[in-house]
Amino acid sequence: MKVGVLGLQGAVREHVRALGRLGVETRVVKTVSAFDSLDGLILPGGESTTMSLLAQGGLLEELRRLSAAGFPMFGTCAGMILLANEIAGRKEPILGGIDIAVARNASGRQVDSFETVLEVEGIGSDVPAVFIRAPYVTRVGPSVRVLARHQGVAVMARQGKMLVASFHPELTEDLRIHRYFVGMI
Repeated sequence: MKVGVLGLQGAVREHVRALGRLGVETRVVKTVSAFDSLDGLILPGGESTTMSLLAQGGLLEELRRLSAAGFPMFGTCAGMILLANEIAGRKEPILGGIDIAVARNASGRQVDSFETVLEVEGIGSDVPAVFIRAPYVTRVGPSVRVLARHQGVAVMARQGKMLVASFHPELTEDLRIHRYFVGMI
């Protein structure tokens, strides 16, 4: 199995490190040709607008094609925004792929960042989560399963082979969420 990590911005090396600790071969993806022979893709946190601008052209179109085809993808923080079908303040999704609506920076500004422990369905009741200017899910489609909530708000969800999280599991030492994604592939 080989999993790519979109390498435009964000916690790229932290995701690569987590996958490596699981024994999963990884590749940093910056070009269309880098998608060859991948079984899944992680879209890391960062800044979603910047990432979409850096991906302009063939890379953005390939990401959209893969998303529409149901290719296994895991979006964390900004990656969740990229994969959401609706984004507050935008007329169209960036990539789309999971039937959720999101509000950017819903958890507050950078100074409002925090760590907590979540109960995540199918993973555990003690999953560490790091929230940094995190988006929150404001609407969930009928075929989307919410896997975790924080203060009543959906912060992790799955639809088919799409997984999204408002938080950054790659910034913790806990590998269970990455293991869960690899198990989806």
